[in-house]
Amino acid sequence: MNTLRQAYFCVLANYYSGPVMDSKALLKSAFAAYTQNLMRRGADRADLRLPALTGNHDTDWAAFAKVLGAGDPAALRAAITGMVAGLHDNHARSVRPAPPQDGGPTGTGIVGASAQQGSQLDPAARPPLFITQVLPGSPAAKAGIRAGDIIVKVNGVPAFIGDTVNQGLLDAFASGTVRLTLKRPTTGRNRVVELREGPIRRQPPAVTSKKLADGVVYVRLPGFYEGAADQVIAKLGGKPEAVVLDLRGNGGGSPREVTRLLGAFAHGKVTSYFCPLKGDCVPNRTDDSVPLLGSRLVVLTDRGCASACEDFSAAVKDNGLGTLIGTRTAGAVSGPSEGYLLDDGSVLLLPRVRHLGPAREIIDTIGVPVDHHAPMTALDLATGRDPGVAKALTLL
Repeated sequence: MNTLRQAYFCVLANYYSGPVMDSKALLKSAFAAYTQNLMRRGADRADLRLPALTGNHDTDWAAFAKVLGAGDPAALRAAITGMVAGLHDNHARSVRPAPPQDGGPTGTGIVGASAQQGSQLDPAARPPLFITQVLPGSPAAKAGIRAGDIIVKVNGVPAFIGDTVNQGLLDAFASGTVRLTLKRPTTGRNRVVELREGPIRRQPPAVTSKKLADGVVYVRLPGFYEGAADQVIAKLGGKPEAVVLDLRGNGGGSPREVTRLLGAFAHGKVTSYFCPLKGDCVPNRTDDSVPLLGSRLVVLTDRGCASACEDFSAAVKDNGLGTLIGTRTAGAVSGPSEGYLLDDGSVLLLPRVRHLGPAREIIDTIGVPVDHHAPMTALDLATGRDPGVAKALTLL
């Protein structure tokens, strides 16, 4: 119970709108998740009702805790998750440390799909749903599953209900065994594959590059992790005439890496704003200690480009630093999170500020639109074509 109390007061003290938050809504989300957990386990209590709440943070907690008593441990953990989920903030979450795994990590090896929007499934995704990345040597790779394979059904359930993606797919892939009906786009043939979790090997994120044409260098940046900006600059090997920077599937990372990499393409520019609940917004600016490359810039984005990736993309678009090709970004950039350790070893991640683009526009839940629409298709992946790169070369 003390951990739930910690989480409740932590949100009120540290979340962006916590100081003015209605404690009734916060505790309602926690209580709903608590009772739902009990019901799923057949352990509901006849006397369990949400008490009358007043909006006073302290008295509401006292009434809430009195009803729960000692509390059910599993349901209390669910209450913390539900309370944070009730904030409806894509950068707020409760994280529990993963138990150590004997023999290393396990999974199916399918680590990318076309309907992804950041870490979730995109409600605006259109059929078909296809696999975008398979880890080498994984159970999926050994079963002959390839990027571009279309997922027709998961455990016998269609991937799309009409034109709406089935959000239950995430739970299916999280289970130990999953049965997939797949269609190979190059042949049109269907087959059923039953995948069981097995050992997987995840390589550390790394910047890769290649020469596309005379004076044009392609660089793929999988995340804005520590040191990523300098790795990109090193891969460019001097001052190329043009850079195609591939941010598709880039889930974000450090805002500092964003401003540092932008500093290679412009100086003296505002890249975004971080806004507290009260007071003035703080501008973020290009890192002008980075030498300018003087290169033309094309950025490839998709719905997997989230958080810091959207911060970078919006700065490029709003400041006229380059051209965006692909599809609109994820719209998952509420604000950078800070971690708060609870007494059970779990961590609350909560944004203290809100993110705005360089023009003070809201990007969260909306995303950054591209200048040229060039989505990747299943057949493109299966045959090695890249419409984003092809479009970039026509522009450069």
